[in-house]
Amino acid sequence: MSHHGHSHEEPEAGQVHHSVDDAVDARSDWARRRREGIPTDKQLLVVACMDERIPVKEALGIELGDAQVFRNAGGKVTDDVIRSAALTTQFFDTTEIVVVNHTDCGMMSASDEAVVDGLTEAAGGDLSDVDLDPALPGLNIDDADLAEWVRMTDDIDVACAKQVELLDGHPLIPDETTVHGYVYEVESGHLRRPGERVAETVNTRVE
Repeated sequence: MSHHGHSHEEPEAGQVHHSVDDAVDARSDWARRRREGIPTDKQLLVVACMDERIPVKEALGIELGDAQVFRNAGGKVTDDVIRSAALTTQFFDTTEIVVVNHTDCGMMSASDEAVVDGLTEAAGGDLSDVDLDPALPGLNIDDADLAEWVRMTDDIDVACAKQVELLDGHPLIPDETTVHGYVYEVESGHLRRPGERVAETVNTRVE
Protein backbone atom coordinates (compact mmCIF):
# COMPACT_ATOMS: atom_id res chain seq x y z
CA MET A 1 0.00 0.00 0.00
CA SER A 2 1.16 3.54 -0.68
CA HIS A 3 1.16 6.40 1.76
CA HIS A 4 -2.20 7.49 0.27
CA GLY A 5 -3.83 4.13 0.70
CA HIS A 6 -3.63 3.12 -2.99
CA SER A 7 -1.90 0.02 -4.22
CA HIS A 8 0.76 0.32 -6.91
CA GLU A 9 2.75 -2.09 -9.00
CA GLU A 10 6.38 -2.52 -8.20
CA PRO A 11 8.65 -1.74 -11.19
CA GLU A 12 9.96 -4.84 -12.86
CA ALA A 13 13.40 -5.67 -11.60
CA GLY A 14 16.27 -4.57 -13.81
CA GLN A 15 14.36 -2.11 -16.03
CA VAL A 16 16.46 0.99 -15.33
CA HIS A 17 19.39 -0.37 -17.28
CA HIS A 18 17.39 -0.26 -20.53
CA SER A 19 17.19 3.54 -20.59
CA VAL A 20 20.79 3.83 -19.46
CA ASP A 21 21.90 1.41 -22.17
CA ASP A 22 19.96 3.36 -24.78
CA ALA A 23 21.72 6.56 -23.73
CA VAL A 24 25.13 4.87 -23.75
CA ASP A 25 24.47 3.40 -27.21
CA ALA A 26 23.34 6.77 -28.56
CA ARG A 27 26.48 8.44 -27.20
CA SER A 28 28.63 5.71 -28.71
CA ASP A 29 26.91 6.10 -32.09
CA TRP A 30 27.43 9.88 -31.93
CA ALA A 31 31.14 9.53 -31.16
CA ARG A 32 31.75 6.72 -33.65
CA ARG A 33 29.30 7.60 -36.44
CA ARG A 34 31.96 7.77 -39.15
CA ARG A 35 33.41 4.42 -38.09
CA GLU A 36 29.91 2.97 -37.91
CA GLY A 37 28.93 4.40 -41.29
CA ILE A 38 26.20 6.61 -39.83
CA PRO A 39 25.47 9.63 -42.08
CA THR A 40 24.37 13.07 -40.89
CA ASP A 41 20.80 13.03 -39.59
CA LYS A 42 19.53 14.82 -42.72
CA GLN A 43 22.14 13.30 -45.09
CA LEU A 44 22.90 16.93 -45.90
CA LEU A 45 25.88 19.09 -46.83
CA VAL A 46 25.49 22.87 -46.58
CA VAL A 47 27.83 25.18 -48.49
CA ALA A 48 27.51 28.72 -47.16
CA CYS A 49 29.28 32.04 -46.99
CA MET A 50 31.41 32.55 -43.90
CA ASP A 51 29.65 35.87 -43.17
CA GLU A 52 28.83 36.15 -39.48
CA ARG A 53 25.30 37.40 -40.19
CA ILE A 54 24.09 34.11 -41.67
CA PRO A 55 22.52 31.88 -38.99
CA VAL A 56 22.80 28.71 -41.05
CA LYS A 57 21.07 26.38 -38.60
CA GLU A 58 18.18 28.71 -37.87
CA ALA A 59 17.71 29.73 -41.52
CA LEU A 60 17.52 26.12 -42.70
CA GLY A 61 15.72 24.77 -39.64
CA ILE A 62 18.45 22.25 -38.85
CA GLU A 63 20.12 21.20 -35.63
CA LEU A 64 23.49 19.87 -34.51
CA GLY A 65 24.03 16.53 -36.19
CA ASP A 66 21.74 17.22 -39.14
CA ALA A 67 24.35 18.42 -41.65
CA GLN A 68 27.96 18.97 -42.49
CA VAL A 69 28.62 22.67 -43.07
CA PHE A 70 31.31 24.10 -45.33
CA ARG A 71 31.76 27.88 -45.14
CA ASN A 72 34.07 30.08 -47.19
CA ALA A 73 34.20 33.63 -48.52
CA GLY A 74 31.13 34.06 -50.70
CA GLY A 75 29.86 30.49 -50.37
CA LYS A 76 31.72 29.67 -53.57
CA VAL A 77 32.09 26.21 -55.07
CA THR A 78 35.87 26.02 -55.06
CA ASP A 79 38.13 23.01 -55.59
CA ASP A 80 38.01 22.24 -51.88
CA VAL A 81 34.22 22.37 -51.81
CA ILE A 82 34.20 19.83 -54.65
CA ARG A 83 36.71 17.72 -52.71
CA SER A 84 34.54 17.74 -49.58
CA ALA A 85 31.28 17.26 -51.49
CA ALA A 86 32.70 14.35 -53.46
CA LEU A 87 33.90 12.61 -50.30
CA THR A 88 30.69 13.06 -48.33
CA THR A 89 28.38 12.02 -51.18
CA GLN A 90 30.51 9.05 -52.22
CA PHE A 91 31.47 7.73 -48.78
CA PHE A 92 29.27 9.33 -46.07
CA ASP A 93 25.83 8.72 -47.66
CA THR A 94 25.08 12.42 -48.13
CA THR A 95 22.24 12.77 -50.65
CA GLU A 96 21.48 16.51 -50.59
CA ILE A 97 23.53 19.70 -50.93
CA VAL A 98 22.19 23.17 -50.13
CA VAL A 99 24.08 26.33 -51.10
CA VAL A 100 23.41 29.49 -49.06
CA ASN A 101 24.59 32.84 -50.45
CA HIS A 102 23.42 36.20 -49.11
CA THR A 103 22.70 39.83 -49.85
CA ASP A 104 25.27 42.52 -49.01
CA CYS A 105 28.01 39.96 -49.50
CA GLY A 106 31.57 41.18 -49.04
CA MET A 107 32.44 39.43 -52.29
CA MET A 108 30.45 42.18 -54.04
CA SER A 109 32.22 45.04 -52.30
CA ALA A 110 35.26 45.44 -54.53
CA SER A 111 36.27 44.99 -58.13
CA ASP A 112 38.40 42.09 -59.32
CA GLU A 113 41.13 44.55 -60.19
CA ALA A 114 41.18 46.05 -56.69
CA VAL A 115 41.39 42.60 -55.11
CA VAL A 116 44.19 41.49 -57.43
CA ASP A 117 46.11 44.69 -56.67
CA GLY A 118 45.63 44.23 -52.92
CA LEU A 119 46.74 40.60 -52.91
CA THR A 120 49.69 41.37 -55.14
CA GLU A 121 50.78 44.04 -52.69
CA ALA A 122 50.29 41.65 -49.76
CA ALA A 123 52.55 39.12 -51.49
CA GLY A 124 55.26 41.71 -51.85
CA GLY A 125 54.63 42.33 -55.51
CA ASP A 126 55.40 38.78 -56.65
CA LEU A 127 52.69 36.12 -56.74
CA SER A 128 54.72 33.48 -58.54
CA ASP A 129 55.93 31.93 -55.27
CA VAL A 130 52.51 31.89 -53.57
CA ASP A 131 50.99 28.42 -53.22
CA LEU A 132 47.33 28.11 -54.13
CA ASP A 133 47.20 25.01 -51.93
CA PRO A 134 50.04 24.77 -49.37
CA ALA A 135 49.65 20.97 -49.38
CA LEU A 136 50.27 20.95 -53.14
CA PRO A 137 53.13 23.40 -53.75
CA GLY A 138 52.97 22.75 -57.47
CA LEU A 139 49.75 24.79 -57.71
CA ASN A 140 50.85 28.41 -57.87
CA ILE A 141 48.92 31.64 -58.24
CA ASP A 142 49.89 33.87 -61.10
CA ASP A 143 48.54 37.17 -62.34
CA ALA A 144 46.36 35.57 -65.00
CA ASP A 145 44.48 33.27 -62.61
CA LEU A 146 44.21 35.30 -59.43
CA ALA A 147 40.93 37.06 -60.23
CA GLU A 148 39.21 33.78 -61.07
CA TRP A 149 40.67 32.15 -57.96
CA VAL A 150 39.19 34.89 -55.76
CA ARG A 151 35.89 34.93 -57.73
CA MET A 152 34.23 38.21 -56.82
CA THR A 153 30.49 38.49 -57.38
CA ASP A 154 28.45 40.96 -59.44
CA ASP A 155 24.93 39.61 -58.79
CA ILE A 156 24.25 37.37 -55.80
CA ASP A 157 21.23 35.66 -57.36
CA VAL A 158 23.17 34.81 -60.50
CA ALA A 159 26.13 33.68 -58.38
CA CYS A 160 23.94 31.39 -56.26
CA ALA A 161 22.41 29.74 -59.31
CA LYS A 162 25.90 29.26 -60.73
CA GLN A 163 27.15 27.49 -57.59
CA VAL A 164 24.23 25.06 -57.83
CA GLU A 165 25.05 24.45 -61.48
CA LEU A 166 28.71 23.77 -60.71
CA LEU A 167 27.85 21.17 -58.06
CA ASP A 168 24.97 19.61 -59.93
CA GLY A 169 27.00 19.03 -63.05
CA HIS A 170 30.29 17.93 -61.53
CA PRO A 171 31.38 14.38 -62.44
CA LEU A 172 32.54 13.62 -58.88
CA ILE A 173 29.08 14.34 -57.42
CA PRO A 174 26.61 11.47 -57.94
CA ASP A 175 23.75 12.22 -60.35
CA GLU A 176 21.17 11.27 -57.72
CA THR A 177 22.42 13.97 -55.32
CA THR A 178 19.92 16.84 -55.10
CA VAL A 179 21.41 20.34 -55.13
CA HIS A 180 19.49 23.52 -54.28
CA GLY A 181 20.51 27.10 -53.62
CA TYR A 182 19.04 29.95 -51.60
CA VAL A 183 19.84 33.60 -51.00
CA TYR A 184 19.68 34.72 -47.38
CA GLU A 185 18.48 38.30 -47.10
CA VAL A 186 20.41 39.96 -44.29
CA GLU A 187 17.88 42.82 -44.42
CA SER A 188 14.86 40.56 -43.79
CA GLY A 189 16.38 37.54 -42.06
CA HIS A 190 14.78 35.12 -44.54
CA LEU A 191 15.79 32.86 -47.39
CA ARG A 192 14.61 33.23 -50.97
CA ARG A 193 15.16 31.25 -54.13
CA PRO A 194 17.66 32.92 -56.47
CA GLY A 195 15.90 35.25 -58.88
CA GLU A 196 12.79 35.60 -56.74
CA ARG A 197 13.19 39.06 -55.26
CA VAL A 198 9.80 39.43 -53.62
CA ALA A 199 10.35 43.01 -52.46
CA GLU A 200 10.72 44.13 -56.07
CA THR A 201 7.35 42.69 -57.02
CA VAL A 202 5.28 43.62 -53.99
CA ASN A 203 6.50 47.23 -54.16
CA THR A 204 5.93 47.72 -57.89
CA ARG A 205 2.59 48.72 -59.35
CA VAL A 206 1.09 46.25 -61.81
CA GLU A 207 0.36 48.03 -65.10
